[in-house]
Formats: sequence, structure tokens, C-alpha cells
Amino acid sequence: MPERYPLPDLDTLPDDLRTKILAVQEKAGFVPNVFLALARRPAEWRAFFAYHDALMDPESVGRSSALTKGDREMIVTATSAANQCLYCVVAHGALLRIYEKKPLVADQVAVNWRKADITPRQRAMLAFAMKVCERSHAIDDADFAALAEHGFSDEDAWDIGAITAFFGLSNRMASFSGMLPNEEFYLMGRVPKARK
Repeated sequence: MPERYPLPDLDTLPDDLRTKILAVQEKAGFVPNVFLALARRPAEWRAFFAYHDALMDPESVGRSSALTKGDREMIVTATSAANQCLYCVVAHGALLRIYEKKPLVADQVAVNWRKADITPRQRAMLAFAMKVCERSHAIDDADFAALAEHGFSDEDAWDIGAITAFFGLSNRMASFSGMLPNEEFYLMGRVPKARK
């Protein structure tokens, strides 16, 4: 991280933030830089992660979604690449590889999602997400109809659009602040874990 926005010390954070960050560290084995970078402003951290969790883990807020975890991470990876956000492409690409159990898919989606080894349903999903990312003002009934042909409802379209829009914010925060991906993300989902 650049000197302008140094990461805060975990011990100086409010208890609720510290508790959640330590839970992430326990699960992942490290603290993703985004958790500390945004913690410099606790109220914004709380708002950011509340919306993040509602979109990326809808079951945590009592809602179901037809989008899989892999679908969600695919949307983030593709749109973050369009927004040139190194942090989000690397971090969410790692999760995409894990959820889809495909070590090559994140690179394919980030570079050219149209030629990636994904399903026609996922390709339709990404076409909608990319239009929201690049030309949301041009979304019309034909875009919703194209999603419906692949079984997506209007609520699914909302999920796709909301994830795209939220990560547009996240991409810009990460990019202007100079947030760098943790080194751990680069190998996740690429090489098998050592068996214990």
C-alpha cells in the first residue's frame, strides 16, 4: 500500500471491525488488504461490507439467489477487468477459480470473457453485466429478454446489475488509493492445496 493511505494497525480498530477481520483471517489464513484499507473509516467499512455481504452472500441476509458463488465472482472479475482494477481482478479471480474449480477461468474471463470456457448462461450473464458496467444508460427490454432466454428472472438481473454497480465503486476505491492484492491471492485456485 502506498504511504498516502497506510493500513491501520488491527489493534487500533473498533471491536466489531477487529472481530470480523480476525474471522476472515482465521478462514483465509491472511487478512485481505481491502479489509484493513477501508477500516481507516469505520462507518464506511461497516456500510461497504454490509452491502457487499448482502450481494455476495445473500443467504446471510435471509435472501436466496439463482446466481451461484462462481457466477457472482465471475461478474466481479469481468467487470473489474473492464475497470482496470488490479486488486479486484486478482482477489476475485482467485475466488472464481476456487468456486468454479477451473484454474484457467479467471484469466480467460478477465482478458476476454466472450472466449472464456464458460456456459452460454454465464456468457449471457456477463453480457448484461458488461453493459451495466460500460453503458448502463443503454439497458433496455431486449437486455432483460436476452437474460430470460437463459432462465434469469428480473430479480436475477437486479443481482447482476447490483453486483456490477457495487464493484464499480469498489474498483475505483481500490484503484485511486493504490490498494494492492495480497500475494496469497495469486496462487489460490491454481495449484492444489497440500493434503494434511
